[in-house]
Amino acid sequence: MRKLLISINLFCFIFAYISSDATGKNGVVVSSKIPASQIGIDVLKKGGNAIDAAVAVAFALSVTHPSAGNLGGGGFAVIRFSDGKSTTIDFREVAPKASSSTMFLDDKGNVIEGLSKFSGLSSGVPGTVSGLGYMHSKYGTLDWDELILPSIMLARYGFNLDAHNVSILNNFSLKNKLSNCNNSKKIFVKVEDFEVNELFVQEDLSKTLQRLSIFGHEEFYNGITADNILETIKSNNGIISHEDLRNYKPIEASPIIFDYKGFNVISMPPSSSGGLTLALILNQFENLDLSSILFHDASHVHYLSEVERRAYVDRHKYLGDMSFVNIPIDKLLSQNYADSLFNSISDSHATNSSDLYSSDIVFDNESTETTHISIIDSFGNCVSLTTTLNGWFGNGITVKDSGFLLNNEMDDFSIKPGHPNMYGLIGSKANNIQPGKRMLSSMTPTIVVNSNNEPYLVLGSPGGSTIITTIAQIIINSIDFEMEIKDAVESKRFHHQWIPDLIQLEKHSISSAVINKLVNMNHNYIYRSDIGIGEANCIMVKNNTFHGSSDSRRGSSALAY
Repeated sequence: MRKLLISINLFCFIFAYISSDATGKNGVVVSSKIPASQIGIDVLKKGGNAIDAAVAVAFALSVTHPSAGNLGGGGFAVIRFSDGKSTTIDFREVAPKASSSTMFLDDKGNVIEGLSKFSGLSSGVPGTVSGLGYMHSKYGTLDWDELILPSIMLARYGFNLDAHNVSILNNFSLKNKLSNCNNSKKIFVKVEDFEVNELFVQEDLSKTLQRLSIFGHEEFYNGITADNILETIKSNNGIISHEDLRNYKPIEASPIIFDYKGFNVISMPPSSSGGLTLALILNQFENLDLSSILFHDASHVHYLSEVERRAYVDRHKYLGDMSFVNIPIDKLLSQNYADSLFNSISDSHATNSSDLYSSDIVFDNESTETTHISIIDSFGNCVSLTTTLNGWFGNGITVKDSGFLLNNEMDDFSIKPGHPNMYGLIGSKANNIQPGKRMLSSMTPTIVVNSNNEPYLVLGSPGGSTIITTIAQIIINSIDFEMEIKDAVESKRFHHQWIPDLIQLEKHSISSAVINKLVNMNHNYIYRSDIGIGEANCIMVKNNTFHGSSDSRRGSSALAY
């Protein structure tokens, strides 16, 4: 195993004097929206546990973050209990029974542009409501209706729009997308622009939440809400059936667990690619001694980019729904295997991605839409939960008389080998479309515990294909660079995903001198044009105190007590 010691001086990186956005001894909730985080804190103050709070916050985000928080999507949760045990809940969407591997191709085998993103066919069977119901029924302590009531009130009487919601609702292309569906247009589109602090009321959504509160999460799959979903799907030429809804079940499974420099990392198994790809990155990075490395020096960026490049090759080659694909998990978690990957990295030259694994590819633009919740309670229970509709507002289709949008997660399948999805990730046979199959995801809810088996980090982020590298960098920032959680989250990020063969940089992240060194090492790079990479909503535990950090990239919210 090769050890590198790159001499530098760490004190030149002084990012902030604030260690966190919220500090408390009893609990922390970090989410994308202030009202949702407040609801979570209220649940904890009532004696609810982190699972109760996660359920309440997720429903609140379906109201206050309608572009990404959802009832019509899916997601993942990693739970670490106060007794040291951990588990995961996979409530990812699944392909309808009537789906096929060629459903988005024309007679000549070419991809029909837009069909996997903006049509009724683009929706997988939603899993969010079932997943939240499962979590509550098995691990919650407060009454179900008590957890949903605050969200009913927010939808019925409205909440004040923040700047992030306003920027999305007023976005020209998103307004056009939503205007194609009358149900969406009447709720989310106005002739004049929305304004900050404008009261936003969602009456139909309040009625849906009321039904779920009274009849339980099964109502979504068997009741009036299910009927409304099916009517909407049918009118938009979709293929989800009553049988698909009735048969949907979340999956509880053991997490991916691996060691990183004396800490245990607990993350999602497939159908999330997050846990295994994160392990591939960090296990390779075990070969680097960063105790005195200059943050964002050329060597730091070079080695992490090369490590990420190799990890995403294996993501492409091996990962998919474990019920359909044999995944060599032991190999991918092996330190010896990670060492062999790392030993192929040159100290002075970038690898050409095509030399690692070749694929015929068409490039596409990336999107970054998802939402994440991190929670810890006074008992020591932790929840890291990520949900998504895929694109902003999913496929843009709102369910009749129900007020929530449908996902466009079918685009996360390999709709044609070698063709990228909206995040630029290249499809493979392991992730092809099959009825009942879960599409591969980059969502990476993660919990890190220290050598005493005590919670240290609760992590997660939106960001499509950048989620995994975001989580990896925050872990490295916290453990290797010994940053406080605020610094670890706010520091500028970069990303490499094998294809395209580019280091993707946040603006103002790397000095021109470092860029020149990277170019001389044969790296290609681009600056991302969007607001930044991810929205990492995270918690750090130090000295029996909880520190929550809400990512300023989208203006999320951390609250504690």
